[in-house]
Amino acid sequence: MTTLGTKIRKLRELKNFKQDHMAELLGISTNAYGKIERDETDVSHDRLEQIAKALDLTVTDILNFDEKMIFNMMHNKDGIYNNGGPFYNQFPEDLKKLYEDKIKLLEEKVEYMQREIERLKEGR
Repeated sequence: MTTLGTKIRKLRELKNFKQDHMAELLGISTNAYGKIERDETDVSHDRLEQIAKALDLTVTDILNFDEKMIFNMMHNKDGIYNNGGPFYNQFPEDLKKLYEDKIKLLEEKVEYMQREIERLKEGR
């Protein structure tokens, strides 16, 4: 079972937020925020609501987050992203958008790296 801290970390990473940005939004030190993600401190309901607000999610979204389940549901049996799957429409729109944006960003990075490799091969 994925811990609360891990869920928060994964969702923060999907938003492309740094720990210091989250800490600033929450009004705590980066070290204190890191302890939340490492499950070294208990998270009150109020703090969890603050984290959800900072991530533009709900507390329920955070608590129900399961990256493996979502990842598997967004891929067909051949492992190819198909923007759906039998349960795709059951996820909150903001969570679907979060994953779609992250996938798009990664695809753009791959394209950029491929262009850079070609440029370096040509000696430019």
